[in-house]
Amino acid sequence: MGSVRNGFRDRLVLAVDVGSTVLRCHVYDRTGECRGSAEDKIKVLYPRHGFVEIDPEELWKQFVAVVKEAVKDAGIQISQVAALGIATQRATFINWNKKTGEPFHNFISWQDLRAAELVNSWNRSLLLKTVHGSCKCLHFFTRRKRFLAASLINFTTQHVSLRLAWVLQNMPEVRQAAEEGNCCFGTIDTWLLYKLTNGAVHATDYSNASGTAIFDPYLMSWSSFLCSMLSIPLCIFPRVEDTSYSFGVVDPDIFGAPVPIRALVADQQAAMFGQCCFDVGDVKLTMGTGTFMAINTGNTLHTSIAGLYPLVGWKIGNELVCLAEGNASDTGTAIKWAHDLKLFTDITETAGMARSVPDCGGIYFVPSFTGLQAPVNDPYACASFMGLKPSTTKSHLVRAILESVAFRNKQLLDTVLSETSIPISQIRADGGVSNNGFVMQMTADLFGQTIDKPKHTDMSSLGAAFLAGLAVGVWSSKEELKKLRQTDVMFEPQAKWKDYEANMKSWELALQRCSNWYNDF
Repeated sequence: MGSVRNGFRDRLVLAVDVGSTVLRCHVYDRTGECRGSAEDKIKVLYPRHGFVEIDPEELWKQFVAVVKEAVKDAGIQISQVAALGIATQRATFINWNKKTGEPFHNFISWQDLRAAELVNSWNRSLLLKTVHGSCKCLHFFTRRKRFLAASLINFTTQHVSLRLAWVLQNMPEVRQAAEEGNCCFGTIDTWLLYKLTNGAVHATDYSNASGTAIFDPYLMSWSSFLCSMLSIPLCIFPRVEDTSYSFGVVDPDIFGAPVPIRALVADQQAAMFGQCCFDVGDVKLTMGTGTFMAINTGNTLHTSIAGLYPLVGWKIGNELVCLAEGNASDTGTAIKWAHDLKLFTDITETAGMARSVPDCGGIYFVPSFTGLQAPVNDPYACASFMGLKPSTTKSHLVRAILESVAFRNKQLLDTVLSETSIPISQIRADGGVSNNGFVMQMTADLFGQTIDKPKHTDMSSLGAAFLAGLAVGVWSSKEELKKLRQTDVMFEPQAKWKDYEANMKSWELALQRCSNWYNDF
């Protein structure tokens, strides 16, 4: 059964991070060091233009395999693990048969655009305009922020809400099961928890629920108003628990021994926790498949006009931490696309290629394979290069792509600063693209702020481990966690905003030229 110390399990924590492109598992010890790891590439499906899916059974097999491989890599027995924490990509969802456990369809990814027309239709609808007007009046008389939030609501394709409504409208089997009370809805964490407990538990946590746009963070419950408006039965939703919570125990037949499941957390909130951004004004910048910028707003939800999203960062007992978040979908996606086009052979070459030319040669890249999010908020914008010339080289193209990442970072920071009016205390970066020195230095220059990049950039996994470990006493406090986080590089500003101002204005003009492209045909 593995080693036992004074009657207790070894203080090891297992964390699994299900990202948009990679599934990783790490085994952490009390010092926060990784004792063993495993990973596998997530097989993303594109059955039709704009459709982005993941096979749930394939994902489950990969999940089990990476856990077993990481435990083997650590040279331990599964019985030595004190707790399991799971971080998952948000807003990717599935529906399954409550009686049989069989999925009705593949996971529909947060990047999926099938509901774009529905989003457009709802945002222009008389009903939504009526909701806006009514809630403005209610806010005027009550001054309650939840009414102000409702008066500003606009749907996006990244929200689960209208993609779920699309499923219920276009898949009769799901609609019938939902009406009969035989349908279970879940984001990836909910599906994995259901599978791990052999169908015994149908639950999620507040961080994942708040990322669906169906959960009302002001009331801390699924939104009966929104579900009524979109004809979504409330009975399909899982119960919502604290982020650090006793969710159940893994069926011993799966890994060979029972493992306590002690944390479910959305990946961006997990990264925020892993970065130890525990204080109001702390900013976390994650650059992976997409870019996600979040600011800690304490126990106060931010109500946004420009498209920042109010999220529950985590809830642990009486502690509730809220975030305001903006994102850009196509960061790592754009760099991978350039790699697939053979613009470079290894991603480590890109920073050097960008520096090999003095500027981008008047070339600008619009990173919009899946639309442009806040503050642009245009799901129909197209990706493009602008300003191509016969003298354009691969290095110019690569530099333009990397510059676009930094420019989008600047857009997001400006939006966060103007909307929240919260003084920034520190900025911490993570995600695979944070390893690119060119992007990081240009971002620090544009921000005019120091950016702290940690030694380990897989913060979602570490955050899930921290949350699970706190639940079982591997770590006793957040102060202890702060001492475990290690800085790798501090990127100090080396140039001034005026050195970039003209180029950024030209890039923003390129964004305008690409706006509403797919809606014009």
